[in-house]
Amino acid sequence: MLNYKNLSEQDGEVMAIVQRETVRQVEEMELIASENYVSKAILEAMATVLTNKYSEGFPGHRYYGGNQFVDEVETIAVERAKKLFSAEHVNVQPLSGSPANAAVYMAFLKPGDKVLGLRLDHGGHLSHGHPVNFSGMLYDFTQYEVDITTGQINMEKVREIALREKPKMIVAGYSAYSREIEWQKFKEIADEVGAFTFADIAHTAGLIAAREMNNPTPIFDVVSTTTHKTLRGPRGAMIMCKEQFAKQVDRAVFPGMQGGPHDHITAAKAVCFGEALQPGFKIYAKQVIANAKLMAEEFIKLGYKIISGGTDNHLMVVDMTSKGLSGKEAEIILDKCGISVSRSTIPNDPNPPMNPSGVRFGTPAITTRGMKQEEIKKIVVWINAAIEQREEPEMLENIKKQVKNMCLEFPIPSI
Repeated sequence: MLNYKNLSEQDGEVMAIVQRETVRQVEEMELIASENYVSKAILEAMATVLTNKYSEGFPGHRYYGGNQFVDEVETIAVERAKKLFSAEHVNVQPLSGSPANAAVYMAFLKPGDKVLGLRLDHGGHLSHGHPVNFSGMLYDFTQYEVDITTGQINMEKVREIALREKPKMIVAGYSAYSREIEWQKFKEIADEVGAFTFADIAHTAGLIAAREMNNPTPIFDVVSTTTHKTLRGPRGAMIMCKEQFAKQVDRAVFPGMQGGPHDHITAAKAVCFGEALQPGFKIYAKQVIANAKLMAEEFIKLGYKIISGGTDNHLMVVDMTSKGLSGKEAEIILDKCGISVSRSTIPNDPNPPMNPSGVRFGTPAITTRGMKQEEIKKIVVWINAAIEQREEPEMLENIKKQVKNMCLEFPIPSI
């Protein structure tokens, strides 16, 4: 276990919660596609004295004194990110994914401008134009969908909508879509209608950095990503863009969207990017995809319906109504077995968002622990047994014990 001597002595109440969460992570299995485990070095970077500093502005141009060393760490983070993604310009200051996307919109659009994005229940993200989100409130979003038969994005349909609607920006990216995106085709459509191209690669950034998935950064005008998920870094985000858009992107981040960046997180991002530049990270990313592909295949063998019929990345959405229950019910059942998943809508879901039809499964976290194909097969067997025998508490408890035993065999590297 990690040593938090001072926290333990000063605030036992908070420390007790941290300890319980640590035990949960050690003993239970994380199949939430957006979650991962950071390294000890990243954990340490997030706890450095850099958290004490205020640094509004950018390297060499701060509004506070005493930032010479903050400038150094931010510059390292930027240069490493440029190398990882072949980016012309990088801003590592965004605090999270949605604020990063808000800054992108602010940099390129005016309120009321028309934007084309993927529908939330078809795999998109709230910040891609959902009416309850700032993006849908401030901008005139129209949405494209996945093909109801294939579960995949039909680029001809996207083109038809773009030609009809003439958006000022086209957003490509997702939070629950399991296929490779045709970045070049999106760019061609955008050029045809005179739109900016914006890629949100929050989920697949690590796989793209490892060159295991196609990279939109050299193609698109602007790209955003979180730095956790498959990139396996701290909670945060960044924006990458063509050099011609650098000033407007930077201004949108500061002073447009936020004040001082979180310098301890910037340091952790730098460490994260450094780790992703190492050969071992490519091996990791390749295994993440191999594990996900096998998981999807094993689910299909057992009669589960996978949206789009499989996966090219780290995740899949499983229609749980194919087994006679909702996504929320499946999430609760699996939680009893020590397996964390997230419920998910499916295309044209007849059920409400809080009780949707699907479950999203992901392999980044278990792959970080070292689990491979042999373990994937066992995990799917356990999930199926829990679903099919969900009314039998003894069965669920037995599965939980097996899950715990496997997790203890594959310790979390940072714990």
